Amino acid sequence: MFRRHRDDAERDPARRAAQYRVDREVDQDVGQDRDRDRTDADGAAAGDDGAGTPRRRMDDRALWVDTVVDQAIRRGEFDDLPLAGKPIPGLGGTHDPDWWLKNLVERENITGILPAAQLRKDDAELDETLDRESDEDRVRAVVAEFNARVVDARRQLMGGPPVVTPTRDVDREVVRWRERRRALGIR
Repeated sequence: MFRRHRDDAERDPARRAAQYRVDREVDQDVGQDRDRDRTDADGAAAGDDGAGTPRRRMDDRALWVDTVVDQAIRRGEFDDLPLAGKPIPGLGGTHDPDWWLKNLVERENITGILPAAQLRKDDAELDETLDRESDEDRVRAVVAEFNARVVDARRQLMGGPPVVTPTRDVDREVVRWRERRRALGIR
């Protein structure tokens, strides 16, 4: 993968030109550093970091990176990025080791894989779900199905957070459903 990325960079004429300019400046600076190093009184190479590369090399690399980024900005490669002009989410908070999973679930709108959380959500939306039904038998079936999922989640030995979502009384939910329909003037 690294080789492919490097090949792509070598094919880009703008990047090659920027790299050429940086390399030429580095060669000039290295020559100047060597001349300066020869005049040092202690005989040590003042511009070297001990491995034979000048310390200034990092500054040159930063210059090259800045040049490449500026060219990409001019070409419009950073236009229309997600979250453009918005703060980066997750900065300043505590580290959550499952951040990527939570982002995936939210981004892809994945439901049904996290029983405790999904049941709490379904419990909060149960009245709205029942209000969309027009038949009492169907209301009973929806509440019975919800109760079965709650009981099934309690029986699972998969670990994770405990299921604290209560089951609903079917007859009580039917009475509440009728009252909400009456309040709206629906028979």
